[in-house]
Amino acid sequence: MRINKYIAHAGVASRRKAETLIKQGLVTINGKRVTELATLVKSGDVVEVEGSPIYNEEKVYYLLNKPRGVISSVSDEKGRQTVIDLLPDVKQRIYPVGRLDWDTSGLLLLTNDGDFTDKMIHPRNEIDKVYLARVKGIATKENLRPLTRGVSIDGKKTKPARYNIIKVEPDKNRSVVELTIHEGRNHQVKKMFESVGLLVDKLSRTQFGTLDLSGLRPGEARRLTKKEVSQLHNLAVTKKK
Repeated sequence: MRINKYIAHAGVASRRKAETLIKQGLVTINGKRVTELATLVKSGDVVEVEGSPIYNEEKVYYLLNKPRGVISSVSDEKGRQTVIDLLPDVKQRIYPVGRLDWDTSGLLLLTNDGDFTDKMIHPRNEIDKVYLARVKGIATKENLRPLTRGVSIDGKKTKPARYNIIKVEPDKNRSVVELTIHEGRNHQVKKMFESVGLLVDKLSRTQFGTLDLSGLRPGEARRLTKKEVSQLHNLAVTKKK
């Protein structure tokens, strides 16, 4: 097995991230530094990343209903609660598939499968990510229409999105809008709404591909079934065609 694939299968990082670690000289096999991506790992080889040995683990996949105020990270230097803290009984070294902001709640996947992570977060696979946003201002078809064509944030145009106006409260000068996107850029949903004059004051992700939060309270998680994992894999393959 190629070294980058071995690292991804071990749940240490995605395959692309593994390639970066290799190029930086942070990977060794049997004590020798490896920098060639085509290097093969044989049975019995000892592979270390940044000085720590890694092993291929059973692949696991979890769905978490992330509460607000929890960090989408494996650890936090400031000692704040992370999504990993919410799954204390999981023995594998899982990590979030993408991220949700500290003040954003909702559906978050966690796994130790690097290849799966790449499929889920790469924009080319066009996997739906559905958000429910409460915004300051009155949402209309006119001011939301630019989102369906793509808007420029941080100097780069977003892919076309879909929206559904759920509720408008003129007396409170606020609206609730459902937004479906395929990307996962930093603060993307908030910046997209801001680009059309609406400021997000509450945000939750309600759906990821074929999955939703049915039966999960904030802070609760469950393991995905083999069928659910297969459906997500198939969704990525179908979208890629």
